[in-house]
Amino acid sequence: MSIDPTRTAVVLIEYQNDFTSEGGALHGAVQGVMESTGMLENTRRLVDAARAAGATIVHAPITFAPGYNEISAHPYGILKGVVDSTAFVKGEWGAEIVDALAPAAGDIVVEGKRGLDTFATTNLDFILRARGIDTIALGGFLTNCCVESTMRTGYEKGYRVITLSDCVAATSAEEQANALSYNYPMFSEITTSDALIGDLKGAAPAPA
Repeated sequence: MSIDPTRTAVVLIEYQNDFTSEGGALHGAVQGVMESTGMLENTRRLVDAARAAGATIVHAPITFAPGYNEISAHPYGILKGVVDSTAFVKGEWGAEIVDALAPAAGDIVVEGKRGLDTFATTNLDFILRARGIDTIALGGFLTNCCVESTMRTGYEKGYRVITLSDCVAATSAEEQANALSYNYPMFSEITTSDALIGDLKGAAPAPA
């Protein structure tokens, strides 16, 4: 895959303790798929390689004030699950980005994600266009919710969208497989972390 790191952003969706870490409110729901793919380690290696190659790293956490007043008073579906489990409360451990992927100098943390689509309530599109980025590589949670919603909007907005099959996790193997097999190919180029690392290294300028 031909790729220009300087025009590429790796967008990390909700790599927060409530999903990623033992004791997180929603960790049990995704733990099986996470462990089956090794997604945290895959993502960490990819991020290190992407930074070294000159790509932009974007962190997209979801957070809510206590009481969840930013969303409907009668949430349903996935957001009801968030409210019922009291996940992603701003200022609490569960909402913090996991230590293994803590933002580094030069990374971007987008503010304002309150729903599924990372573009919808943040300035992500403005940031990407201001930096001349035309390619986004997506990883995170959930495969068939926030990652897929962001993928679809990125496609609609004209970005080249890459999805990382071993850097995403759903709440079941069936949902994971269904999204990757049927939905992702319609709106993205699917690849693995190792393949993208190889493409980034091949595209990065040789050290002086």
